[in-house]
Amino acid sequence: MNTPTASFAQKWAQVLARDARADGRFVYSVASTGVYCRPSCPSRPKRVENIAFHATPKEAEKAGFRACKRCTPNEDSPNARQAALMQRMCRFIGRSDETPTLKVLAERAKMSPHHFQRTFKAIVGITPNAYVRAQRMKRVREELSGKKKITDAMYSAGYASSGRFYEESDRALGMTPSAYRKGGEGVAIRFAVGACSLGRVLVASTERGVCHISLGESEARLVRELRNRFPKATVEESTRAMARALTAIVRAVDKPGASIALALDIRGTVFQERVWSALRAIPAGSTKSYAEIAQAIGSPKAVRAVGSACGANEIAVLIPCHRAVRSDGSISGYRWGTERKRELLARELSVRGKIGKK
Repeated sequence: MNTPTASFAQKWAQVLARDARADGRFVYSVASTGVYCRPSCPSRPKRVENIAFHATPKEAEKAGFRACKRCTPNEDSPNARQAALMQRMCRFIGRSDETPTLKVLAERAKMSPHHFQRTFKAIVGITPNAYVRAQRMKRVREELSGKKKITDAMYSAGYASSGRFYEESDRALGMTPSAYRKGGEGVAIRFAVGACSLGRVLVASTERGVCHISLGESEARLVRELRNRFPKATVEESTRAMARALTAIVRAVDKPGASIALALDIRGTVFQERVWSALRAIPAGSTKSYAEIAQAIGSPKAVRAVGSACGANEIAVLIPCHRAVRSDGSISGYRWGTERKRELLARELSVRGKIGKK
């Protein structure tokens, strides 16, 4: 008879719940039937004394068990098959010369429009329509970077309406299409660099608001990285104009916890902006796992995409991607260094503790 352990009890609970999230992590065998199943198998669970757990199907087969014909644990899980299908649909959208409709996408996936929309959003993190818009804007960037005419870029990206094109492109590019085509020519970016307890901090702003905050040891490197973003933009140091913003950011780094009212010029995909909004909702001194953030934005299966969005964040501290951690609470990668991430969290936790004692 199996001796229950914490690991055994947890796995058995997942089997009883038919938890599809456990598929691929282990399989279980049933001594009385000689078969092994995936955790989400719809068959009625057997007596616990007949159950054994195996890390892989190969391990179960080596022990003399055969695969269940109902849940086919020796094949990809339904979730894995759905994820692979949605990846193929994303590639199809990216290759399409015309903007595919939801009906066209659903028919190609051999699903109903409602089921396709729900599945796509759960796995990719955004709706098919939002993904199509993001791909169109990606194509606009590529076309404009290749110095194509604006009208050519518009039609090549699948826009039928110039009004919609200019509305979406101006917001996503952070400037007019003509300015983007010229490498940022005509766009004024002011910046200032100062010292903080974590090294050097650079704060840059357009007329719309703060567009870039970075941390590092080398002031020259921080400035060089900023200039490389838009080589033809007017990027100039303006300590006086940026004094308020710089002071606020230094204070946020050295003594976190105070609210900062600075306008932000945020540029990202629809999904990235949803993640960044969720990050800003996490209180100072608290953390959330990537899985919890994915759950909070209504895309529980898009955990990896959440991690990628955190990595794409260019506004340190004000968009607090340092508050995103692994499911076990451990510190993962951080664009400006894991030691800085650890220190920021420690400071926020300290400030929160002091406030709680008052």
